[in-house]
Amino acid sequence: MTQTAVQVKEDKLQSLREYMQTVKDKPYPESYLIEILHKVQDVFGYLPREMMDEVAHTLEIPTAHIWGVATFYHHFNREPIGKHVVSICMGTACYVKGASAVLETLKKELGIEVGKTTPDGLFTLREARCLGACGIAPVIMVDEKIYGQLDTKKTIDIINQYRKAAAVEQTAAGAESRRGKP
Repeated sequence: MTQTAVQVKEDKLQSLREYMQTVKDKPYPESYLIEILHKVQDVFGYLPREMMDEVAHTLEIPTAHIWGVATFYHHFNREPIGKHVVSICMGTACYVKGASAVLETLKKELGIEVGKTTPDGLFTLREARCLGACGIAPVIMVDEKIYGQLDTKKTIDIINQYRKAAAVEQTAAGAESRRGKP
């Protein structure tokens, strides 16, 4: 992580802690919990246990209540997620058109199960009930981009495109660090 990225993260964390202190003195501070959890996830990419404990302590809310909220809403990540989130649609149209084969291809190609992140931190695999692209089923969504009419080969090609892009970024970052740039 570059110096600038580290500083941005530290600034966001400080801003979050200041915000929690202002909320603490308001009536019903627990009503700000979801907003605060979103801010925590914005800083870290997920909800680290240490931060949920800090939120509980600062707002004087039982940790169990915070965990209940974090586990109830599917938007919150309780583990670090990959740089790219791959969501496989398992809705009826996609399922009928071969989503289960696409899912098996993804699991084999990435070497992970649904809900897990690759050891290199590049991909997290998720299932979705419907991605709203039934006309081009079966589909996956990588981050915010939809890919449709998939088969094994197309699925592997898409994953490899992201791997190649990550390798190029890593090479460029390595070259910059050798030149002394942050």
